[in-house]
Amino acid sequence: MASFTNQATLSYNGRQVNSNVVTGEISSSLTMTKTPVGAIYSPGDIITYVVSLVNSGSSAVTSQTLTDDLGGYEIGGGQTVYPLAYTADSIQYYVNGVLQPAPTVTPGPPLTVTGISVPAGGNALLIYEASVTAAAPLTVGSQITNTATLVGAGRADPLTAQAVVTVSDGPMLSIVKSLSPAVVGENGQLTYTFLIQNTGNQPAGADAMIAISDLFNPILSNLIATLNGQPLALTTDYSYNQATGQFNTVPGRITVPAAVYAQDTATGNWTVTPGEAVLVVTGTV
Repeated sequence: MASFTNQATLSYNGRQVNSNVVTGEISSSLTMTKTPVGAIYSPGDIITYVVSLVNSGSSAVTSQTLTDDLGGYEIGGGQTVYPLAYTADSIQYYVNGVLQPAPTVTPGPPLTVTGISVPAGGNALLIYEASVTAAAPLTVGSQITNTATLVGAGRADPLTAQAVVTVSDGPMLSIVKSLSPAVVGENGQLTYTFLIQNTGNQPAGADAMIAISDLFNPILSNLIATLNGQPLALTTDYSYNQATGQFNTVPGRITVPAAVYAQDTATGNWTVTPGEAVLVVTGTV
């Protein structure tokens, strides 16, 4: 709401007298909200945003421009980095529920959308996507707050609306299996290496109940297993069926530390050093 003040001056016989100051407000008939579809983000995610415009007035609101700061924030030296990037051609523009030709979009950052109108007593929706960039913070509790601002003819003040998404907290695991040697002779020794990586911001502890199962073919005998270089014990740490080749670790025996994050002070990009656990299983073919 825009406020205004006004004062009158009375002149007579070469004198001037000022009136009291009156204060009023200009109420806007247009309201704006911004909502993310989903409140959690992870590296590389695509987030959908919905900007809703409602016109309660008796006149159409035309020629409006929306700017989205894409969550920009400053790092050292006053440089602004952007944790979000507009997804090309993703915008959809609805007026009273009817899809309209796409407005003009300048990807930025910041993102700018021009040519928005809202009919009297009606509404408009802007729906668009933004991808999570390398500048998005990843540490526990991190958030991306981005602000949309609407300006245009016929309105005294800009409208603003914010949307907040929070980083996904918890482990994010992946596994890679390798074989050595690739060619082995009869009665030769074969080694399987399982690399478990955690790119998440929290460790995967015993409560995560991590377990690895594998059906070895060919079946291995004289099995030796180690975790991070430490020997594992049959039954206590893993099970192995010599007849079928089925290998299973005991759930919760494997744990993986959280990733380590560091932000480049020049680019604002975050690098991820995964936490790791290495399981090695060796046997005779």
